Formats: sequence, C-alpha cells, structure tokens
Amino acid sequence: MINKLSRMYTNSEEDQQDLVQEIIYQVWRSFSQFRGESKIGTWIYRVGLNTALLHVQKQKKRVDTVEIKDQMHVSEKGNTNLEQEQFDAFYREVKKLSKMERAVIFLFMEGQSHQEIGENLGITEANARVRLHRIKNKLKSNLKGETHGS
Repeated sequence: MINKLSRMYTNSEEDQQDLVQEIIYQVWRSFSQFRGESKIGTWIYRVGLNTALLHVQKQKKRVDTVEIKDQMHVSEKGNTNLEQEQFDAFYREVKKLSKMERAVIFLFMEGQSHQEIGENLGITEANARVRLHRIKNKLKSNLKGETHGS
C-alpha cells in the first residue's frame, strides 16, 4: 500500500524511495496516536496520504528536473517488456489526476469498497461510486489516446 501510494505522488525512483521511508517514519512516530477507531490499514493510509500530500507541496517548491537515469535505462534496454510499459503508462496517467482522484483510485486499487472509499475521503458512498466510474473512464480514454498517439 505504501509503495503504491508513494509511486502515485512522485516522479522518480529516488523520490519514491524517500517518500516510502518518510511515510514509514511518520507511521512509526505517530503510532501512539492511533485510537483504534478505524482499521489499522485505514489509519496507515491516512498518515501516508497526508505525508504524500506534504511531500508534493515541498516538491512544487523545488525546480523540476529531468531524470536522466530513467531515460538512459530505457534507451539501454531497447525493447522493454510490454507489461512494464503498460504499468508505467498507467502510473503516468494516474499522476495527471487531481489529488482527490488519485486518492479514490488508490483506495480502489487497495480493494476498498465504495462505502470505505467514501468514509476515508469524507464523501458519500454514491459520490465515491460516481467519482470512481468517471476516473476509470478518464484513465481508459487517456491510455487509449497514449497508445494511439505513440
């Protein structure tokens, strides 16, 4: 869960690893505040999401750079595995979503029900269902456009 969350909110492998460590540290640091009013996974998700959002705000203040290593890796490999390309394309499109949309799709990927998604995000179950449907359609459309555009 933490790895998926960090991948959705970072642009490089190094940032992803940093965010994973930061989330784990924040979970450990704030564990004494866990009151047991929700599932432990839900609480970890909330701590992780808050940490990721703070990370995004910090990143906006930094100058954007191009990850040279990633570009070199692709050119060195030549033909990459189709599954990995699809996986990477999916995450590229997820990163284009709003923060709320990323949170909804993440919770869905973690197997949470519409009701649980709604409870975690402070929206109704019906609203969670509608948002998820729209996000799925948006991702499908964008991914089809990416494959046709290449």
